[in-house]
Order: sequence, then C-alpha cells, then structure tokens
Amino acid sequence: MKHYIIIYSLLALTLTSCNKWLDVSPKAQVEDTDLFSNQNGYKEALAGVYSSMVSDNTYTKNMLFGAMDVLAQVWDHTPSGYETLSDYDYSSAYSESILSAIWSNNYNAIANVNNLLAHIDNDKNLFTHNNHAIIKGEALALRAMLHFDLLRCFGVSYEQNRQMPAIPYSTTMTSKVSPQLKVHEVAEKVLTDLKEAETLLAIDPILTGEQITEMIDNGYLLNRQLHLNYYAVKGLEARLLMWMQRYDEARAAARVILKSGAFPWANPSLMMVGNDFAMATEHVFALNNINMSAMDDNFFNAETQISSFTIAPERLNSYFEPTDYRYLYQFVTSVTGEWLCCRKYSMPKNSDIYYSNKIPLVKLGEMQLIEAECNYRLDGSGLEALNTLREMRGLLPLTAEPADFMQELSAEYRREFIAEGQLFFFYKRLNRTNISGTDKDMVAEKAYTFPLPKGETEAAEREQNR
Repeated sequence: MKHYIIIYSLLALTLTSCNKWLDVSPKAQVEDTDLFSNQNGYKEALAGVYSSMVSDNTYTKNMLFGAMDVLAQVWDHTPSGYETLSDYDYSSAYSESILSAIWSNNYNAIANVNNLLAHIDNDKNLFTHNNHAIIKGEALALRAMLHFDLLRCFGVSYEQNRQMPAIPYSTTMTSKVSPQLKVHEVAEKVLTDLKEAETLLAIDPILTGEQITEMIDNGYLLNRQLHLNYYAVKGLEARLLMWMQRYDEARAAARVILKSGAFPWANPSLMMVGNDFAMATEHVFALNNINMSAMDDNFFNAETQISSFTIAPERLNSYFEPTDYRYLYQFVTSVTGEWLCCRKYSMPKNSDIYYSNKIPLVKLGEMQLIEAECNYRLDGSGLEALNTLREMRGLLPLTAEPADFMQELSAEYRREFIAEGQLFFFYKRLNRTNISGTDKDMVAEKAYTFPLPKGETEAAEREQNR
C-alpha cells in the first residue's frame, strides 16, 4: 500500500533568508516515494509534523490554555462549551469531541513521524551537514513527546498504578492494530526514543556551539528553540523521569539545561515595556505559530470577554505577590474591570521576530521546579532551587523551608504555568485528591484519566484504562 502524507512548505517571515526555516504552512499532498527522494523532502515532512501540532485541537489551544487549563481550574470564565469538561464530565458530546481530537491529532502526527523514520536510513548520502542525524533525532523526540502527552491524558499516573493498561505505542506505518501497553511499558518506550534522540542530537549546534549562518544550507539549523533540539530532549527526559518517579535521573537531566547557559532568564525590563510577554529566552522548545495574533485576539481579548479565557482579579491577587513580574506584566484588565486576561501570547510591541509567535512547550522555569522538587525528595530541602526561581521572578527569597514544601511548590506551578497546560499534569502526577477551584474528589471521580475514544474501544477491544 502506498502511503500519502501532508507536507508543508517553509515560508519566510521576511525577505531575508536567515528566517527561511522559521515558519510552516500547508502546501500539498504528495506520494511519499517522491517526497523522500531528496533531503528537502525530509525537511518538509518534519516541518509538517511540527505544523500539525499548531492546532486548536492540541498545542495551540486544548493541550495549552483550553481543555488542560480548564481541567486544572485555572479560569474563572471560559468560552461556551467547556462547562461539562470543567465538571470532569467526559461523557458529554463536547467533552468527547475534544478528547477524541487530542487522540486522533497526536496519532496522525505520530503516523507521519513513523513514515519519515521508515525511510530516513535508506539513503544517508542524500543528507548534508549533519542533517541526517538531526532530522532523525528530532523525529524520534517528536514521537516520544506525542506519545507521552497521550499517556499523560489517557493513562493513569505512576503514583496511582503503573501496571494499568494505557495506550498503544506506534512505531511503524501499518494497518494492523497496535497493542495496548501498560503505563510503565509506554513510559519505557518514550524513554528509549528520547535516549536515541539525545545520542543523535549530540551534534546539535545549540549544544556544540557551531556557528550557523544563512550561508550554511540556507540557514536550516538556525532557530533551534523552534525544534526539538538537544536540550529540549533533556527537558522531556526530565519531565518523563519525574512521571516515572526516578528523581535522581530527572534532576540530572534538568541540570543539563540549567547549567548550560543556553537559555537566559527573562529580562524584566523587556517585559515591562511589552516586548517579551512570554519570556522567550527561557523557551527550551517552542512551537512557532504564525497565527498567534489571531489566537490572542480570539481567546485573550480584553475588549470582548465573551469568548475569552479570563481570571477574576481577587483570585489572581491570591496567587501572586505584588512584585512578581508575571503578575505585573503578563495580565491586563478587561475594559469592564471584572476580569484579567493573560498576555503571554500577545505580540511584542516592537514586533521583534525573536519574541513573536512562540508557544512554550518546554521551559527553563519547569527545569528549575524539577530541580527544587528533586532536591526536596532526595536531600530533604528544595529551598535554594525554589528561591532561584523566585528571585528571577522579582520576589524575595524564602528564609526558611516552607512548612509544607509540596504545597508551596504547587503554588509556584500555578503561578508559572497559567495558560500553558502543565498544571493539570502536575496535579495528576502527584495524584492529588483535592485541587484548588473544585470540591471534586479527583481520584475517586477518576478525573485525571480520560476514557479512551469510543471508536478505539469498539474497534480494537481495548482494556479499561481507568
């Protein structure tokens, strides 16, 4: 059977070739035997996977500030339709449509990754300037990330039951039904892909310091923050290893990023003047969304609250200390004065391309919080690492270990990840019975784990995943 995949052309934001590989948009459907006849086909196939993630169904809405933050009780007001999801009713038509779209979008992206990987070792002589290893490494990392997010949605946590049936781990293009694996089996396969990606990406310019210019392969290896680069793979390893309760290894992976110096802490003076709302320098991996302005206008519009995701001022005030840069610069009051809208996805006032259009998926702040939690679990104190983040956010350091360190850590996760989709997964990893914003018993209600899509359970006869 011939396979067909959607590929994407690479469009420049400006007339300068140094930005040639920044953006992606739909191009055409081609037969894969033609697509993989030269290295540009592999570049476009990989870009197509990244571009497929820029979707309301997943990483530019529902896996970001939409469904995931609704489930984490981040918002006081949401666009119409999210009410049943906020109540953890996964059986409503609206909830089912959201959850099935997450499933299908990620598995479609995985299928395209697998198609690329099925071909890439056939003609290594097609590739120039380390592109074979880097493209293959990124593809493996994408497969790992997409599966891990499916596991975080449709599998229970390690804390609950690592032996529970979860999801399939797809590694080939096939019409056969992939077997349903247990939680720990999926996690181990994610780790295997990440470790292979790490090895391949040891030649990544972001790690080696190789100077890439637009004269080298038209600048293909520029802008590594917008790809699953070497450090992003280490960040995903740290996140996964926390899920697997392997805290010593998770800390080691996080420290690779923290000690690299590759991702400077955000400059508050740029935030203050409106030129870096999203703290772009701290993005270890970000998706590039050329429609960011429309996304911001649709969902965080201070003029028209009806379709926006907003927070009540009194609640936000309870989260933040008054000198916190995030509180001061990342929110704006609605015209009615009733609500606050997040500005993380607002375009910078100076229109600097570096600070524009970035969706943060792996961040420096998360690595700092991972180190703090691991230090607490392994050494008995996470205070120093937690204070590093506090000081970088304009806060005074805590002078003594909090009486309830994990509660303080939870509060910091809530402040750091508003509109980024990570808070729900943090609660789930810890298997928290109660979370702020709801009186539901999250564990008893099985609220942390989505039911498998009906089509999946009916067609493939999957075991109960909850």
